[in-house]
Amino acid sequence: MDYGSHMCERYVLPDQDLAERELAPQCRWWRFSASFNVAPTRYVPAVRLYAGQSEAVMMRWGLTPAWANGDAAAGFWLRLAAGSLEDSPLFRGPWLNSQRCILPFAGFYTWRLTPAGYRQPYFVHAHGRSVFAVAGIWDRTETEDGDVIEGCTILTVPACAPVESVQSATREMPAIIAAEDLETWLRATPVEARALLRTAPEELLASHAVSPRINSLACDDPELVRAVGNFTPRVSVAASARL
Repeated sequence: MDYGSHMCERYVLPDQDLAERELAPQCRWWRFSASFNVAPTRYVPAVRLYAGQSEAVMMRWGLTPAWANGDAAAGFWLRLAAGSLEDSPLFRGPWLNSQRCILPFAGFYTWRLTPAGYRQPYFVHAHGRSVFAVAGIWDRTETEDGDVIEGCTILTVPACAPVESVQSATREMPAIIAAEDLETWLRATPVEARALLRTAPEELLASHAVSPRINSLACDDPELVRAVGNFTPRVSVAASARL
């Protein structure tokens, strides 16, 4: 399971109306509301192509490959470096089968290790935009009892400067798809879609430090994205990093 890098292990979800205006899916089966602390294994909104139409559905964040027969213990993946798509035996099938999707984001969190040994969370967002589209791939697995799980993983690319400057453990960020490329991402061949997986322009994104309250799944409110000064914890590093 990919928890190690602390890059985009939490993100912010816009409300449904904003996501629909930005992504304009043709069929809408999803139902969700804004959330400021989206965590792994949660069901999240995604847009994919089905029978020639873009459809809006809910998928689990964390892809379990089809061959796992519904066994989450076989592993689920939260994110995948775009450079690994063609070479990965786990993801080559969904990629070559054009099982691509788009996830609506209002922003995401990343962490920087401070000189004091504490993980300072940062919120990364787009200038002047309440929603942006992140690239993903999805797969479907089925248990022996016939239960179906559809899960997705976020694709990542090398980070641009506003993101890289506040990261410690990784130099990757979610792959953002430009508004004019959304239809191409869903409908193009894998070769054509691959060309859209590139680092976002530096001027698109900004980041600021936020409260360590984001580390608790019990917290989910707008104050999580409010800018704060760097925080000095009164507890141990191990305790402050505990989810």
